[in-house]
Amino acid sequence: MTVTREDQVPSDLESGSSQTLSKTSSMSEHNGPASRVGGLEKIESQATYRSARSHRSAVQRITTAQDWEGPDDPDNPLNWSLGWKAYTMVMVSLQAISSTFGSSIISPGTREIAQEFNVSTTAAILSLSLYVLGLALGPVISAPCSETFGRKSVYLFLFPPSLLFTLGAGLTHSFAGLLICRLLAATLCSGCLAVGAGSMSDIWLPKHRAAAGAVYMLVPFLGPAMGPSVGGYVALYKGWRWTQWCILFLGTFTYIVALPQRETYKKIILQQRAKKFNLPPPPNTIPAGWERMKFFLTVSLFRPINMILTEPIVSFLSIYTAFNFSVLFCFFAAFPVVYQSPYPDIQIYHFNTGEAGLIFLGLGIGNLISTAISIWLDRITYQRKFTKIHSNGGAAAAGSTLPPEERLINAKIGSFLLPISLFWFGWTARPNIHWIVPTLATVPFAIGNLLVFTSTMLYLMDTYGPMGGASAAAANGILRYVAGAVFPLFTVQMYRAMGVGWATSLLAFITVALLPIPWILAVYGPKIRGRSGYT
Repeated sequence: MTVTREDQVPSDLESGSSQTLSKTSSMSEHNGPASRVGGLEKIESQATYRSARSHRSAVQRITTAQDWEGPDDPDNPLNWSLGWKAYTMVMVSLQAISSTFGSSIISPGTREIAQEFNVSTTAAILSLSLYVLGLALGPVISAPCSETFGRKSVYLFLFPPSLLFTLGAGLTHSFAGLLICRLLAATLCSGCLAVGAGSMSDIWLPKHRAAAGAVYMLVPFLGPAMGPSVGGYVALYKGWRWTQWCILFLGTFTYIVALPQRETYKKIILQQRAKKFNLPPPPNTIPAGWERMKFFLTVSLFRPINMILTEPIVSFLSIYTAFNFSVLFCFFAAFPVVYQSPYPDIQIYHFNTGEAGLIFLGLGIGNLISTAISIWLDRITYQRKFTKIHSNGGAAAAGSTLPPEERLINAKIGSFLLPISLFWFGWTARPNIHWIVPTLATVPFAIGNLLVFTSTMLYLMDTYGPMGGASAAAANGILRYVAGAVFPLFTVQMYRAMGVGWATSLLAFITVALLPIPWILAVYGPKIRGRSGYT
């Protein structure tokens, strides 16, 4: 069916409102000079009205919902204005930060939780660990929701129940209730993390995704770094329950910010277009009924596990990033031991809960520096090579023919920073050495950790493509969050038994053993990819 009548121009497209475009179109009709050519209105005005003109003409030419109406289709998120793209990226990042912020903000209150519920410190740390575990379970729920109802549904419909469970965690007087509420809150809010990368891919061209991805990949690390910095003083002056109110306040704010968002998923946008204009819908490649659920479990759970077991690239990179991530979460149990010295056998510094929480700011600073380095390295290495190939006619403007191994430069740099920073921290955290010296070691650790992670994600996506890359990323996420949940449970015992120096050195020695992984893949990656069943 072909839509040609001007009175059928909709005021909204893409599951939300495109009222800004409609208003701009109205302004152009009243303020911009126009003439009638062949029954259509041709606007001859300033550049201000060009977007409205292209929007109007594109709507008038709609003949199908099977695909975009050419490269300039205004419904295509790649053609959105920079303002809408920036808003979408900020909105997605805020919700993701809110989700990961909730993992660690409770850590300064673990001793108070242990006293209130009469449990051990290790048991109290479960309030952190189960939340991190919940972050690993989210994709199982968010994947079918995103595929069936769109990415917008994940942000708007899964987030409110998560806030309700956070409310329950703050109100409960049962330790079991606290753990269950924390687990369910994380499981529901982690959908934002699962579909966020997809939203970034929807709105940015491939050549711009590395920079945008570097900003978004900051989120899983910046949120946990911010949590104790806020939670330390909140727990000190208001009690641990107020850490949950902080999550609730931040989550409510980010949810309100997300309300005006528009759908970015192509399949859902085209389905909405077909319904609005009574056109044949796009083909649905996802089966129905039980087969549909089996498909989602395959993509988000079974295939990721299979890739961990059968794909050397996925398994080694997942082990590497998972261990680095688990060291980060070890810090939430180790830093109180070092800086607050609550145990008689380890007496180093004597900070209060609020002061100890501020130590985590070093991780946040390192994460910000790492993001800047990632963007800079992408511009002077990957983008420069991409531009050179494109200028010679060797690649399409929106594509890339560079080998995935070009993405590993960040990981090569980060692989050295990780052991250096851990040895630095372990052997300078002493009573006769100023506290700032070991604290500064957290900055290069955060830089190296995030450099390895961003490099890994880009390498996996370039190696396995959209579908295989999503499963590879899910595999990485499952292993990363499971390890992050387990490691804090034995950190205190390890530090008390081995001492700060040797306990941290043990972690450092493992990072030394894992250091060659990105270097080996840079050399043998093409050969390994050639034997893969997923590439």
